[in-house]
Amino acid sequence: MGWFENILYNLPEIKAPTQKRLAFKEKLKWTLIILVLFFILGLVPLYGLGANALQQFEFLSVILGASFGSIISLGIGPIVTASIVLQLLNGSGLVKFDLTTHDGKRRFQGIQKLMSIGFIILESFIYIQMGGLTPSAGISPLILIFQLFLGGVLIMFMDEVVSKWGFGSGISLFIAGGVSQTLFVRAFNPLPSPTNPGVATGAVPALIQSLSAGDPVTAGLMFAAIAATIVVFLLVVYAQAMRVEVPLSFGRVRGYGIRWPLQFFYTSVIPVILVAALIANIQLFARLLSNAGITILGTFSGNTPVSGLAVWLYGPSIVRNIITHSLQWADVGHALVYVLFMMFGAMIFSIFWVQTSGLDARSQANQMISSGLQIPGFRKDIRVLERMLNRYIWPLTVVGGLAVGLLAALADISGALASGTGILLTVMIVYRLYEEIAQQHMMDMNPMMRKFMTGG
Repeated sequence: MGWFENILYNLPEIKAPTQKRLAFKEKLKWTLIILVLFFILGLVPLYGLGANALQQFEFLSVILGASFGSIISLGIGPIVTASIVLQLLNGSGLVKFDLTTHDGKRRFQGIQKLMSIGFIILESFIYIQMGGLTPSAGISPLILIFQLFLGGVLIMFMDEVVSKWGFGSGISLFIAGGVSQTLFVRAFNPLPSPTNPGVATGAVPALIQSLSAGDPVTAGLMFAAIAATIVVFLLVVYAQAMRVEVPLSFGRVRGYGIRWPLQFFYTSVIPVILVAALIANIQLFARLLSNAGITILGTFSGNTPVSGLAVWLYGPSIVRNIITHSLQWADVGHALVYVLFMMFGAMIFSIFWVQTSGLDARSQANQMISSGLQIPGFRKDIRVLERMLNRYIWPLTVVGGLAVGLLAALADISGALASGTGILLTVMIVYRLYEEIAQQHMMDMNPMMRKFMTGG
């Protein structure tokens, strides 16, 4: 074993539980502990922080699971960036991992963690050195960099705790928590807006105020934001229920079978998380570079990009422009480019995720064979099962990726409360968490079901 493998296999990690299946209460306990800790860390300010130029990018902090100006200003950005880079390298064939073996999985996870630590260090330096977070007088920049590094490592290990001891993943949990908090505040906050003191910040109080004051434009904007949020919620719930069910039978028990469900959104929220985080990082670094006088990624007017790549990766609020009678053909073209980028970006990441996460046809076939399942009327052969699954999995991967990207983009340009992509992610994450929690609870309540599912 070389020195590099020694580093990979000896990185600090959260020890996985020794028992085969954790109890429902145990998983729920660790999930809630990490969620509360995430909110607490978001309230811990960076010691020695002066100017906070990132505070105006609240819409990006939602997607990155960050709280700019706090110890977790980096959020999930470094972890997701490492995942994107590794998937692109693996998908392009520049680096290959044998994820069918235990050592191959350990190597992949070790490199991903090492890259995450590298991006935590890199982004900490970038945030400070490019003026995003400026130390106050007499405070060394290294003190802020160390705090950002500490917060980034904490987020990385908290994600690992949820993945091994809780429900879902930490990345999904942090996004859902941040979006839910933002959504609640933007919907019901009764405090006056800093830009318009006569109108409440929250959409519901603002709608009531504007109707009573006879302000149809503000009332229309607030109603459209609330309606868009509800429509996005309903569409995602409906799409989540869509699935293809593959009929399978138990080889040893004649006459008994099950239907193996394959979700329409086969790769779930992962492709949208990756493409949204990629866009958020580009926007963020474009602004930091612009502050430093480098306009290679675009320029900004206030918080809004006005030129370069950044402007094309910024979803225009089409509904707002229609209500305020300011819609132009350039906005339509801009929206079309944004929608296409989200769709094809989600599709590409969906394909990469299937290849690297054990969702491909061979891995699924192995899982079915090991559970004693086979196709009715066919001999028990993994190659037959793999060919049959490929007819479903690849179309679901491509079409599901395109569909979830389209839904996220339409949610963004509709002007929904918080971020449209964030709302979509939150609904999908909470829906999947509900399914996982319900299944776990059912198995804990019914010992016979647990024996059937675990084979003992």
